[in-house]
Amino acid sequence: MSWARAAYRSRQFFGALRVRLQAEEHTEVAAHLTPAEQSLFYAMDSRDQRHGLDVFRILESGGHRDASLLAAALLHDAGKGRIRVWHRVAFVLLRAASPRLLRRLASGDGPGWRGALARSLKHAERGAALAEAAGSTAETVRLIRLHRSAAGDDAALALLHAADEAS
Repeated sequence: MSWARAAYRSRQFFGALRVRLQAEEHTEVAAHLTPAEQSLFYAMDSRDQRHGLDVFRILESGGHRDASLLAAALLHDAGKGRIRVWHRVAFVLLRAASPRLLRRLASGDGPGWRGALARSLKHAERGAALAEAAGSTAETVRLIRLHRSAAGDDAALALLHAADEAS
């Protein structure tokens, strides 16, 4: 891991310890998500809610108004569920140091640390399934499912990926 990436992750970690959504942010979420999608959004960890809003704002400030893209920005990490800070740290470190060990340790979908690693590892597919069940558009589901993949010539996916990495 580069020093720049380590510094970014450190800022991200300490910022995650003091996350709060403002009233106007709740209004923004309500304006862009259906009630079922809002339930998904609010089932996420507050850190993931904040991150989703940050990704949303990056896209919106870039002039992007596509409803499916903006919904995917808000919901792209919904598949993680509730994950403790130390689980996130372990996931990031294992993914950087030994992806093979991470895949071996990540098992199940339970409340323990192994389940948290598994949810983090498979969050894109899991989030897409949750979004589909919540009635999200096919495009929103597709973007959530693929948001960790290389975008190639897919403009919408490239936008979501870039905003995700920038936040």
